[in-house]
Amino acid sequence: MIKQLVFLILFSMAAIRSAGQINLAQPFEDCKIKGSITLFDYKEKKWISSDINDSHMPTLPASTFKIINTLIALESGVITNEDQIIQWPGWTDTVKYGYRPDIYHDISMKEAFKTSAGWAYVELAKKIGKPKYKDYLTASKYGNVDLSVNDADFWNFGNFAISPVNQIEVLIGVYEESLPFRKESFKILKNMMIEQKTSDYTLRAKTGWTRDHGKDTGWWVGYVERGENVYFFATRLIKDRSVPNPDFGKCRKEITMEVFRQLGIM
Repeated sequence: MIKQLVFLILFSMAAIRSAGQINLAQPFEDCKIKGSITLFDYKEKKWISSDINDSHMPTLPASTFKIINTLIALESGVITNEDQIIQWPGWTDTVKYGYRPDIYHDISMKEAFKTSAGWAYVELAKKIGKPKYKDYLTASKYGNVDLSVNDADFWNFGNFAISPVNQIEVLIGVYEESLPFRKESFKILKNMMIEQKTSDYTLRAKTGWTRDHGKDTGWWVGYVERGENVYFFATRLIKDRSVPNPDFGKCRKEITMEVFRQLGIM
């Protein structure tokens, strides 16, 4: 499977470059950041990547894990719908998770997803338990299923990891509803994932950013439904925490949107 993906990526990039149409590396250079963007054209069954090796390198998923985490929480019965309220536990140490006073209160699951309120999903994770996570993640072929870190927030800290290619494989499963979850769970998730919706396209996505292992790892993953086609994407940026870059957060989306423009997706 990996060899086939690499071949398709090489073929797609070679064709694009020979036509002189795009430069996928330029948006990263403009942002002064290292990383990659990986895409899958659903109709043509073709992969495109700015960096083949990086596309297959696994790292912590950060808050992009909220995509499958939402499905697991719904499927396990820990929460029943997107409007259910998750009670704020009153932590005194919010430094580890980033001090964002606007998210530390009783919150609905939908708001927790939209605002990326990590604490809410940590509370759900404590109720779900790692044995159930292992079962669902294994069945969904999500990441390396290494949940060994002594922390409920294993998607932001520890050795749990997923590659950009695997992110897209899971997103295809979400789109097709072929992962082992109920139709109603997919419906709730897909509604929560909508970031932009126009008469021409619908963009469903989730950001992520973790600061473990001395690195800033930033993600933006999702898919664009436009006309009769769907374009899946996984953009990941990585830098040493000691290297300042005030644009790190916004570059995740800016790079992706520029690549969309170059490819004629949006």
